Amino acid sequence: MRTTRSISLIAMLLFAAMPLFAQTVPDSTGPSSNYMPAILQNVNFRPELNAQMPLGTEFKDEAGKSVKLGDYFGQQKPVLLAFVYYGCPMLCTQLEQGVVGSLRMLSFNPGRDYEVVFVSFDERDTLEMAAAKKTTAIDHFRRTETAAGWHFLTGSKESITAVTNAANFHFNFDAKHNLFAHASGIMLLTPDGHISRYFYGVEFPGRDLRLGLVDASQGKVGTPVDKMLLFCFQYDPSTARYSATILGIMRITAVATVCGLLGLIIFYRKRELRMARTKLTQQGAH
Repeated sequence: MRTTRSISLIAMLLFAAMPLFAQTVPDSTGPSSNYMPAILQNVNFRPELNAQMPLGTEFKDEAGKSVKLGDYFGQQKPVLLAFVYYGCPMLCTQLEQGVVGSLRMLSFNPGRDYEVVFVSFDERDTLEMAAAKKTTAIDHFRRTETAAGWHFLTGSKESITAVTNAANFHFNFDAKHNLFAHASGIMLLTPDGHISRYFYGVEFPGRDLRLGLVDASQGKVGTPVDKMLLFCFQYDPSTARYSATILGIMRITAVATVCGLLGLIIFYRKRELRMARTKLTQQGAH
């Protein structure tokens, strides 16, 4: 009876979770949002492994110094590179924090063992914004001696286009809301600027990063560690369109919930049948 009640409870939870799985927006919010908003069309991040980044591309660092992307290469150290924009109110900050948190788990240090480079793809971002981002990163990383290994770059539209195209990183600008729609992820580059590995998302397992940095430092080209590809955009209540980030999280959470509950139902059902067989066997023996 106890097992049966447990199965019934799980079944009720399963049916309660089904609307979340089947529905992406509440009925009262307007048209269905089971499609990609137009602003997210052609937004993607698909780096080609072993592709060469344009090391001659010019930028400004957070101190206003003119630099080339190649200034952070050629020292037998790998480079972690991420595309963000410093005025981003959503996913970029999570990505920056995720990078800092993941790297903090490693004994490797920026500057000594590898370089960290954030490139803004918004040509309007200022040196002050870049400097503020670096200060925040160093504060959260809690190893002030590594400051020389963190770089926050800004550049012209031409420079931004050169590096983002080389990485197959494509974004759109929504003038109405003054926001960019873009994907989230990082790349690990070899000391000569080739793409060794890439990761999607905003948080990265320390073990994967450590192994990836070691491989990249040796010039090895690995395989992509494909996580969920997140997009940064917003929910527009007037059209009932969620961002792909929200939709993805809702869908994945719903699928995981349903799969977990189904697994529990199967487990309890098998255990109930096993107990019934054991009871029958014991009764037959008597």
